[in-house]
Amino acid sequence: MLLGLSLVACGTDSDTTTPAPTSASSSVAATIATADAGSVVASAKAFAATLTDDQKASLQQEYSLENAQKWSNLPQALLRGGQGRIGLQLSELDDTQIAALDTLLQAVTGSAAGDGYDEIQQLLNADDYLAANGGGTDYGRGNYYIAFLGTPSDSGTWELQFGGHHLALANTYVDGALVGATPSFRGVEPFGTFEQNGTSNSPLANEQSSFAALLAGLSTEELATAKLDSVYSDLVLKPGNDWAFPTTKEGVQVSTFTPEQKQLVMAAIATYVDDIDDADATTILAKYESELDQTYVSYSGSTGVTEQNDYVRIDGPSVWIEFSMQHGIVLSGNHPHSVWRDRTTDYGGTQE
Repeated sequence: MLLGLSLVACGTDSDTTTPAPTSASSSVAATIATADAGSVVASAKAFAATLTDDQKASLQQEYSLENAQKWSNLPQALLRGGQGRIGLQLSELDDTQIAALDTLLQAVTGSAAGDGYDEIQQLLNADDYLAANGGGTDYGRGNYYIAFLGTPSDSGTWELQFGGHHLALANTYVDGALVGATPSFRGVEPFGTFEQNGTSNSPLANEQSSFAALLAGLSTEELATAKLDSVYSDLVLKPGNDWAFPTTKEGVQVSTFTPEQKQLVMAAIATYVDDIDDADATTILAKYESELDQTYVSYSGSTGVTEQNDYVRIDGPSVWIEFSMQHGIVLSGNHPHSVWRDRTTDYGGTQE
């Protein structure tokens, strides 16, 4: 079932809005059949095979840290000075190409409800909602981009980059294996349940509720230790702050937690790691669990994680996660920004 990269209310020129396909055409089915189930490289090649030469030229970019760093939480129209996203814009794709991209995204993302592929669909719906409710043409799924940095292959290094406003997916592969799934950015406006494109959506609800449960599970003394001195109105490792991990960890150390409290920490981490494909998520979660006693939890603001300037951080030997509540931009009400990074495998470990 094709769940939905269709360009409904895409936020680009209304004369070029592509209606949602109701089913895969025979050509779509033939394209998808060429990709082995779950194979990232095969799915990437099958998607590229649907493109024109000009579209392939936009999609295929050089693998470099400079190109990998071209992601943002901002709409593309607000990016200036060469910092805009690179790759192929979704508004340029037809139904057949959208269906092949849909298959690729399913191959690289998790299957859990509210995470992974499902969360991406809800975030695209959120941007369509903004386009239709005051945001205008700067918003909408048509303004998202897909890029291959390097050539998809089972040998060598390449990155799959997909994103737009409030979304960044950056999976780096070496010799066919995933070696880095970060930076991974998620944000959403509106925050809460909303209807769009015939679907009820509540993206990032899993993350927010997991953090609220984690803080609610701490004692008064533990909360006092976890409380940060500063007010955090945004993320520390936001776009552009690459490899800027603090040298000193703050908050309460997880080694002091009960088994039940440790489970709450892992549940919060899982809402990020489960955004990637299920098999790789299992491997990464096992690594983070092995480092759990050296991991710290901290927060600022209130423990409900719904008010402006509410902020939560998980900082381990490898894992780094931040969740920050922001003021509304297009709509009234607060909304979250959130980032998952890894101290060793951001950009697949590429630092220069």
